Amino acid sequence: MQHLILALTFLFTTGVMAQSTEKEQLKETGNIKVSVVNALSDNGTIAFALYNEEGFLKTPLESKSAIIENGLSIVEFENISTGNYSIVCFHDENSNGQMDFELNGMPKEAFGVSNNVMNFGPPQFEDAKFEVSNNNVILEIKF
Repeated sequence: MQHLILALTFLFTTGVMAQSTEKEQLKETGNIKVSVVNALSDNGTIAFALYNEEGFLKTPLESKSAIIENGLSIVEFENISTGNYSIVCFHDENSNGQMDFELNGMPKEAFGVSNNVMNFGPPQFEDAKFEVSNNNVILEIKF
């Protein structure tokens, strides 16, 4: 009798675990194609960072950079889980891997955010957010 109970428990547990794994594998994702269309020069690269709300402007989920040709730079973030995100990018003209600032805190290099929101002060997640579903997202950012 104990063996029967143990066998049934094992089968039930295995079935539940298999369903959990299948659900994780079926998690919806999408791709995000981002382009900057108006870089002022082809010097350096455009650095792109993908953020969720929790890490906004602190810790990007993923970052990429791309060359600029005729003022255009394009990257694609692939297999991004559904949810709300934002993109922040800047023109790294001197290729030092960071955004440069004036002594007063103003950026020396051009930058942009998703939804092309430009306010005084740093961008806010709520203004720049967009949704990723199981479709592909195409964003065009202007400096």
